[in-house]
Amino acid sequence: MSQKLLHTPEGVRDIYGKEYAGKLHVERQLRECIRLYGYEDIQTPTFEFFDVFSREIGTTPSKELYKFFDKEGNTLVLRPDFTPSIARCAAKYFCEERLSLRFSYIGNTFTNTSNLQGKLKEVTQMGAELIGDPSVEADAEIISLVIQSLLNTGLKRFQVAIGDVEYFKGLCEEAGLDEETELDLRAFISGKNYFGAQDLLTERKVAEPYQSRLLKVADMFGGMDSLAGARAMADNARSLGAIDRLEKLHSLLRQYGVEAYVSFDLGMLSKYRYYTGMIFKAYTYGVGDAVVKGGRYDRLLEQFGKDAPAVGFVMVVDSILEALSRQGVAMPDAGEIRRISYSREDFPEKLAEAQRLRSQGIAAALVPAGSGCCAPEDCCQEGGIGHE
Repeated sequence: MSQKLLHTPEGVRDIYGKEYAGKLHVERQLRECIRLYGYEDIQTPTFEFFDVFSREIGTTPSKELYKFFDKEGNTLVLRPDFTPSIARCAAKYFCEERLSLRFSYIGNTFTNTSNLQGKLKEVTQMGAELIGDPSVEADAEIISLVIQSLLNTGLKRFQVAIGDVEYFKGLCEEAGLDEETELDLRAFISGKNYFGAQDLLTERKVAEPYQSRLLKVADMFGGMDSLAGARAMADNARSLGAIDRLEKLHSLLRQYGVEAYVSFDLGMLSKYRYYTGMIFKAYTYGVGDAVVKGGRYDRLLEQFGKDAPAVGFVMVVDSILEALSRQGVAMPDAGEIRRISYSREDFPEKLAEAQRLRSQGIAAALVPAGSGCCAPEDCCQEGGIGHE
């Protein structure tokens, strides 16, 4: 066998031993918190038809998808993003349901891009979606759930930055920008490319004071005072409505007791075009990118045949685990494995011993005598039990 076949492809990795035990622990902590908020587990396929992630949906660009064909010639993709899959599933099985739906999920996502700067192309994500509730109270529930979930893992130093794409869209509408210019400007601002944004607005001949207002959006971040500044700058109902909703959201988060973990960033604009209102990201020390991303997407389910508002998030488990490690948060001991050495003659006795330990919740592994599983003096202890 070629030596090259022993290595994983670029952008993926093996996880084992204590690191994997830590990852499973983090997943359990996150899952338990989501369950306590009343969310039910759902599982969708690892690959879907290409149309689920098409340009019309407003998700990951085609060039960043892992694409392949089935035997009928249909184009399939490995999911890069859970939200469209959950939207498709909800529309298919709950099309006539009028009550709100709460789903949670976990699985791996895949992004085929070469500019990840060493980041993984396959990551584990866990998330939750609240479908059928357009209220700001639903937004507050989602933000509170994110904060409580991160706290449940042991993280303490993190911040959830919240924006609203409606504020930006209102300013673009007020300035008379066409859809193409708006999308190009969104890409520049979300990428923090302020010079590119300025050149674009100058090239498209956007007049003052609209040009200055649009460029200033990128600097609108902080506490409640940043919302007050944003309100003073806007002069259209759409943007002002977004500020009203964010102020109400902050009031609700105070009732949840989590406002200390919240800030506002009106320059936050996702590459996913299906977001329609509140949008947010959670950042923590030791990790460069956001560990949680989410927002409101009130028109995405229409693409699959169900007219329903929705809001949700995904947490990148691998990034949370990295942050916990860099911040020195201790993971619980996975527990020792009792290794029981046996021979053909005493196998029934040692099997009974192993079964007794397992019934007590103690991990026990039966190992042939002389296999080198543990030190000879350990294997000779009473009961033939050695310790890892």
